[in-house]
Amino acid sequence: MIDTKTAIEKITNGEFDNLFTDIYIDSSMIDYQKKRYVHAIEQYETIYCPDKVAIFSAPGRSEVCGNHTDHQHGMVLATSINLDTIAVSAKNNNDVVRFVSDGYDMITLDINDLEVNNDEAGTTVSLIRGVLRGLKDHGYKIGGFNAYATSDVLVGAGLSSSAAFEVVVGTIISGLYNDMKINSVEIAQISQYAENVFFKKPCGLMDQMACSVGGMVNIDFKDPTKPIVKKVPTEFEKYDYSLCIVDTKGDHVDLTDDYAMIPSEMKKVANFLGEDYLRDCDSNEFYIHLDEIREAVGDRPVLRAIHFFNEEHNVKNAVSSLENGKFVEFLDAIRKSGNSSFKYLQNVYTTRDIQHQNISVALALSESLLRNYGVCRVHGGGFAGTIQAFVKNEFVSNYKEFINKIFGENSCHVLKVRKYGGIKVM
Repeated sequence: MIDTKTAIEKITNGEFDNLFTDIYIDSSMIDYQKKRYVHAIEQYETIYCPDKVAIFSAPGRSEVCGNHTDHQHGMVLATSINLDTIAVSAKNNNDVVRFVSDGYDMITLDINDLEVNNDEAGTTVSLIRGVLRGLKDHGYKIGGFNAYATSDVLVGAGLSSSAAFEVVVGTIISGLYNDMKINSVEIAQISQYAENVFFKKPCGLMDQMACSVGGMVNIDFKDPTKPIVKKVPTEFEKYDYSLCIVDTKGDHVDLTDDYAMIPSEMKKVANFLGEDYLRDCDSNEFYIHLDEIREAVGDRPVLRAIHFFNEEHNVKNAVSSLENGKFVEFLDAIRKSGNSSFKYLQNVYTTRDIQHQNISVALALSESLLRNYGVCRVHGGGFAGTIQAFVKNEFVSNYKEFINKIFGENSCHVLKVRKYGGIKVM
């Protein structure tokens, strides 16, 4: 623990500059991080009082490869990024959590009341309650605390701001009450439980896993209750590439059915082959019986199944390429992943509104602009929202300038791959 006054002095004097560079990668953002941390500590002092505190961080995440495969027990490649939620926090002497997120009213929660409250569905308090309940059920010590949190994880850009929040709550409890000994995979699973059961959102585990574990991670969901998580070496700085996320400003309204149809249609193919999930199906059997499957379930489910089988190979190739330092081959795997999503998964625009194809336009422009300077693909769930591009550092400013001209100022966000998941910063 560090008292708030000392923390502000040390941050201001530059004593944590190396730490910030290690966490956030981008040295040009150090002044921003210093001001951000000082402001958070000052807000904590204003809301509560000067105190001995700990500061925790949980990053956002970006899906790199494995588009819409986790719900079929497939494999994904995801990474934490250098945008995060930070929380200044300290134990209090009662069984109450007092939590203020930047710009919002204080949440007060009695830790003796951790039952599901359906009226809280979709609220921040439900996430806190769910994480605490999950940690308690797993045998960990919980207790009251005060916290002030602020986040620069972009909301609505497919970077998992909610998962970052859940993970930072779990990391606070790990740090304040369990000596930072709660496994990052377990925090991810508990965070998913909170979102599924308390928040009432049926999300997969990829978001929470990438935010909690950190770095580039290959996750195999063959058994979702025991996902296999493998750290993948990344040296994006060595290869002089940056990760760009482009917000195409598409409208997310009324896309629930589009998202829901993807697992539903994939499941139809799996069921035809006698399985519940495509991961358990033999791709050779699929192609042998393709004519029968088309007749039984239709063409789009067939195309989406083809995407799944392709994407399993793309993830394997992307992971192998990074492990063997073959970055050009990694980029090729990402390119193939993007092509498969567009042509076979078909999650780039909704067929109910063919005149608005923001993602299609962003991909077409990016391919034209980047040529030998990088690759691009749809990011996350699709249909509206964001695309992802891996861009050579020498071309990033050109790419960003043109993208911002087309989609508006601050549409293009230049990110770095962060090596840490949920951590205690100081």
